[in-house]
Amino acid sequence: MALSQVDAPIYEALRKFRRMRVVPFDVPGHKRGRGNMELTEFLGEDCMNVDVNSMKPLDNLCHPVSVIRDAEDLAAEAFGAANAFFMVGGTTSAVQSMIMYACKEGDKIIMPRNVHRSAINALILTGAVPVYVDPDVNNQLGIALGMSVSQVEKAITDNPDAKAVMVNNPTYYGICSDLKRITELAHAHGMLVLVDEAHGTHFYFGEDFPVTAMAADADIASVSMHKSGGSLTQSSFLLMGKRINPDYMRQVVNLTQTTSASYLLLSSLDISRKRLALSGREIFAKTVEMAEYAREEINGIGGYYAYSRELINGDSVYDFDISKLSIFTLPIGLAGIEVYDLLRDEYDIQIEFGDIGNILAYISVGDRKRDIERLISALAEIKRRFSRTETGMLTQEYINPIVAEAPRKAFYAEKESLPLDKAAGRVCTEFVMCYPPGIPILAPGELITPEIIKYIRYAKEKGCQMTGTEDINIEHLNVLVK
Repeated sequence: MALSQVDAPIYEALRKFRRMRVVPFDVPGHKRGRGNMELTEFLGEDCMNVDVNSMKPLDNLCHPVSVIRDAEDLAAEAFGAANAFFMVGGTTSAVQSMIMYACKEGDKIIMPRNVHRSAINALILTGAVPVYVDPDVNNQLGIALGMSVSQVEKAITDNPDAKAVMVNNPTYYGICSDLKRITELAHAHGMLVLVDEAHGTHFYFGEDFPVTAMAADADIASVSMHKSGGSLTQSSFLLMGKRINPDYMRQVVNLTQTTSASYLLLSSLDISRKRLALSGREIFAKTVEMAEYAREEINGIGGYYAYSRELINGDSVYDFDISKLSIFTLPIGLAGIEVYDLLRDEYDIQIEFGDIGNILAYISVGDRKRDIERLISALAEIKRRFSRTETGMLTQEYINPIVAEAPRKAFYAEKESLPLDKAAGRVCTEFVMCYPPGIPILAPGELITPEIIKYIRYAKEKGCQMTGTEDINIEHLNVLVK
């Protein structure tokens, strides 16, 4: 019988399996929760009963031939892809699989520097060499924008042997490049187009959103279903266009993805795909309505700037994701991370991230109007209680790095640890980033400059969660031995 978007094959197989009352002499060792009652009490019997291992009735993610294969076919149809794989290592594993498919050691890949660390990690794993396109920067907001078409065209012309071009669609802040034109350029020069759509799940199911990777004829896209699509954390999709060999891609994915896939994650992907395929248009229409309302109200407070499509310039900001509630905070004299901390500590509101000048409140399938009202009220009160002058505020959010060595070479090279203040002029061998969003301030192979050191010190002072270094306090950096 032909399946349709009303079906959820993995979910349905798990329900059938639960009714069978099979006696488990396999893993996991908690044996449907009986072996760990405290965990079962916390998560619930229904959850523990379907935390099972791969078996014939439930298929196997490494080599799917039945219900997982059917679920992947339905996902491909829903996203307009030639093929789709379920990913249980988050979009990190999907991004890395894209790059591992496209590039071998020594191959060049064109990408914006404001990629997620997972992409640079993939360069370390593969030995691929990045050709970074430094994104334009909005100097008022201090944020990186998209890649301009002319920048990509120059990178392609200067590096005709590059294997692929990678694009963010959108960035964390909601900025989109001209994906269709970049794809046409890359394909005209025989290059694959890889798209990080970690924050673009809703583009596929809502209306009036920027173009999707699959609609733009890109080759591979990594989609975080758990971010705006409602599935469980760590569950994502890898989408493929018609130029991609899915059998080889499966081999690439299996190099790093677990052989013990969680059926909790798989079923959440299956159920969430069904829900969005059937009701996504209505769901995301409400999401946009809430975001637009919040933007208007927050801008009415004064001081804050919740930005939107007015940033569009037809090139480095080709489009904007209007479901993103990105807010510039510096005019009230507070860094984004300070507003982030105040919202959590004073008002019990957890937003997605705060950086030097901005915050992002992630609005998606599970939000309610009353929660939006609470956020707006809290921001108004924060301005009244805590605002100050902008004197002494650091305004430059994104710093274009200077690349001195390939990431893999720098990461594995002989290194020494230096105090932060003595590291200027040396080449870094590790990551430094505020997390989230996980876009490195420094990546292996990049030059440490006084400007970057000042930025790191300031970010720490303001309370940014800094990660990536061996020294947990980030008082020392590992650098290449001279």
